[in-house]
Amino acid sequence: MSKNPRLVPKHPGLFRGEVVRSVRFSPSIQRVTVTGDAFATFPWRGYDHWFRLFFKLPHQERFVLPHLSGTKWWEPYLALPEDVRPHCANYTVADFRPQTAELDIDFVVHCGPTGEAEGAAAIWACATGPGDPVALLDQGLLFDCPDDASEVLVVADESGLPAMGGVLRSLPRTAVGRVIQEIPAHGDRRELDAPDGVSVTWVVRDDATAVPGTAALEELRRHARVPETGYAFVVGESTLATEGRRHLHRAGLPKNRITFSGFWKHSGARLQKAG
Repeated sequence: MSKNPRLVPKHPGLFRGEVVRSVRFSPSIQRVTVTGDAFATFPWRGYDHWFRLFFKLPHQERFVLPHLSGTKWWEPYLALPEDVRPHCANYTVADFRPQTAELDIDFVVHCGPTGEAEGAAAIWACATGPGDPVALLDQGLLFDCPDDASEVLVVADESGLPAMGGVLRSLPRTAVGRVIQEIPAHGDRRELDAPDGVSVTWVVRDDATAVPGTAALEELRRHARVPETGYAFVVGESTLATEGRRHLHRAGLPKNRITFSGFWKHSGARLQKAG
């Protein structure tokens, strides 16, 4: 969570809705679109606006949510019996259309040896259909670029794709900097609304056995010029986030000008904030 209180909603809103559609957006990404009357007032702030997503597991007949008040959501959530407690995962707004009250969520799909999707969220995303219930708890932003930043550096693996895209389209058109974006396959590239002064380096892994984030970290370490007046946003697999921050600080960027977040850890754990 962001340490800057201005980026975090004081009274996080809970938005109930339902699935509109689920489509394979690219080879490694399943995009789920949700809507509902409440989404017409979703306070989208651009950048890496994220939320906690709640959805019903396959064995559950009803979609049960606890009373979520303000920031105290964890205790009532855990108080629900396990057999009715919905799944909760953290995701970034991939796109939002207030005129139709539709919000897009991108799920990274990792497949096992048999080709089946792995992880509760990816399995749900690939199987869900129109009418399935969902709920989103607004969590605000992590991206916290100082007003005096001379340039911006964004580094992410595929779990940070929505955040990267949101940051680029939200930056001032006069911004300068660079993006290092790792993806599993060439087909996962997407059109980006980036300022003219921000370059994008796509790092294609093309190796199902490689640890996600490793290639992006290697590319970052080749990025030698890091002015102390810049700002960096490094997200994705835990090692990419922590080692990326360490490299940038050693290269001269103050710690308070680096936002880093491990969305997930390559130890069998699923995504914590992605998508």
